[in-house]
Amino acid sequence: MNVLKLATKSILVGGLLFATSCGDHLTRLNENPNGIDPSSANPNQLLPSVMTEAAKEYVSLGYGDIGGTMQHTQKDGWFSGHNHYDWSPRDWSNWYGMLRNNNFLHQRAVTLGYKFHEGVALTMKAFIYGSIADLWGDAPYSNAVRGNESNEFLTPTFDSQEAIYNGIIEDLKAASALFATGDKTGVINNYDVYYAGDPAKWQKFANTLLLRYYMRISDKKPEIAKAGIESIYNSGIYIKTSAEDATMSYIGANSSNSWPETVAFDQSESNWRRIKPGKALIDNLVMNNDPRLTVWFSPVHVQWVADPTLTVATDEFIRKDGVIQQGVKFLTDVQFRAQKALGHKFTRHFNPNLIPTTLRLDTGRYVGLPAGLLDPSEYNYNPTPGQTVENQHVSQLADVYRNSSGGILRARLASAAEASFILAEAALKGWAVGSAETHYNTAIKNSLDAWGVGSQYATFITQPGVAYKGTLAQIMEQKWIAGWTAATESWFDFRRTGFPALKAGPASPQPVLPVRFIYGDNEQNFNNNNYKNAMNALQETPYSVLRGKNSQWSKPWLMQGTNKPW
Repeated sequence: MNVLKLATKSILVGGLLFATSCGDHLTRLNENPNGIDPSSANPNQLLPSVMTEAAKEYVSLGYGDIGGTMQHTQKDGWFSGHNHYDWSPRDWSNWYGMLRNNNFLHQRAVTLGYKFHEGVALTMKAFIYGSIADLWGDAPYSNAVRGNESNEFLTPTFDSQEAIYNGIIEDLKAASALFATGDKTGVINNYDVYYAGDPAKWQKFANTLLLRYYMRISDKKPEIAKAGIESIYNSGIYIKTSAEDATMSYIGANSSNSWPETVAFDQSESNWRRIKPGKALIDNLVMNNDPRLTVWFSPVHVQWVADPTLTVATDEFIRKDGVIQQGVKFLTDVQFRAQKALGHKFTRHFNPNLIPTTLRLDTGRYVGLPAGLLDPSEYNYNPTPGQTVENQHVSQLADVYRNSSGGILRARLASAAEASFILAEAALKGWAVGSAETHYNTAIKNSLDAWGVGSQYATFITQPGVAYKGTLAQIMEQKWIAGWTAATESWFDFRRTGFPALKAGPASPQPVLPVRFIYGDNEQNFNNNNYKNAMNALQETPYSVLRGKNSQWSKPWLMQGTNKPW
C-alpha cells in the first residue's frame, strides 16, 4: 500500500473516531469566537462593514482620480492616472465584496422581520450597484453574489446597464416604503454610522437616491424620470438640509479608517503634498468671491509680484516681508507654515517687461494647476520642480485635509445640495416641481451650510457669476463646485449634460474626458464569454482607438444616442 495513502487513511480514521467520541466538544471547539455564525448573526453587526466600506470607496474616487478627471484637483507627482486619464483595467472586487456582506444583511433582516435593516440593505444595494453600473456599464446583477447557490453563478451573466438602473429604482422604492413604517424592531442605534438608526432620515436618503437615478436616466427614459421626480417632490420626503446629508465620519485610528492621504501615517507627507487644487475650480471660486475657497484651499506660500523696477527678469531668491533672503530659493512646507503662523509674508518679484513672452506667471494669492500638463511640477515657474519640495507658487489643500478625522472630513454619499440641484434641473425641463430659481438658490445655501459658511449666503448669491441666470450650464457648474470631495457624481452629471464644459489637458492621450472605467482583467480571464457580451454592448467612439471597445472613451447604454458629453 502507498505510504501516502496509508497516512491519509490513518488520519481519516483517527479523525472520525475523535469526532464520534467527542462530538459535543468538537462543535464547541470549532466555533470561531471572533466570527459571526450565519444562523444567529445579528444584522446590527453587519451594518457598519457595508456602510463604512461603501462610503470609503466612494470618497476615495471623488477625492482621488475622479477628482482629477473633473479637475477639482490635479497632482504634481504620480500624476498620469489623475491628470491624464492613463487608466488600466480596474477590478470591481471591493464593490462586490460589499454586496456579499449586504446580501447576508438582507437575508438576516428578512428572516428576523427587521424592516429597518431590510430597508438599509436595499438602499445600500442600490447605492453599490448604482456605483458599479455608473462606473463600468453592464455588470453582473441578477446572478451576482450567488456563487454559493450553484456553480453556474460562479461566472455570472452581465445585466444591461438599463436593467440595473430599473432594479435600483425598484429597490429604493421598496426601501422607502419600509422606512415609512417607522419600524425600529431590533435596531441598535450606534451600529448605524450614517443616521444612528433614524428611519425618517433613511427614507429621505433613499428618496434622494431616487432623485439621483431618475435624473440619471432622464435622457433615455424621460417620462419615467419625470413622473418619478415629480412624485418624490410632491411627497416632500428627501434630504432638504445639510444636517440631513448622508455622511460618514472617520475614526482616524489607522490608515484604513482615516481620511484619504492623511499625513499621520505618511511620514514624508508626499501623498498629501502632491494633490493640488485644479485651476478651473480655483479660478471660479476666486472670481465669485466664493466663501468655500478658504475652507478647501490654502494660499500659495510665495506669491508672484510684478515689479517693473526689477533689473532682472525674476528674483532668484524669495523675499520675506519684502526683503530678499540671499541664497534662499525656497523653504520646506514645515518652515513656510511656521513662518507664516508668525505673520510673515513671502513673495518673489518679476519684471513683466523683461520676462519671456512665453512665461505667464499667475500672480494670484490662490493658484491652481491647469489640467493635464506635461510636467505639472514646473507650473508657475517653480524653482524646485520634481517632488522633493512642494511648489511654492501653487496652492495646496487647506491644512484640515492633513488630518485623519474630525470636522469637515466626512464621506458624503448624498446631500441636500444635490437634491435641490436635481430639482432645479427638473424645473428647468418644465417638470412640475416648483421654481428652478428657488431650488438653485436653496442648493447653494445647502452647500454653504455643509461647509460651515452659510452665513455668507446673502452676499454670495448676488455675485454676477452666481446670481441665477436660468441656464443648465450654470446649474451644473454650481453643482460641480458643490460636489467637492464627491466628484464622482459630478463626473456622472458631466457625462449626461456635457457641463461643466471641461477640456482635457495637453498631455491627455485624447482631447476629451473619459466616460467609464475599463473592465478588469479578472472578468476577461475568468468570465470571458460574459465579458465579451458586455464589451460588445459598448459603443466605440473615435477616441476608443487605443484600447478598442473596452476603453475609458467607449460609451455604455446611458450615453448611446445622446450625443453627450461629446
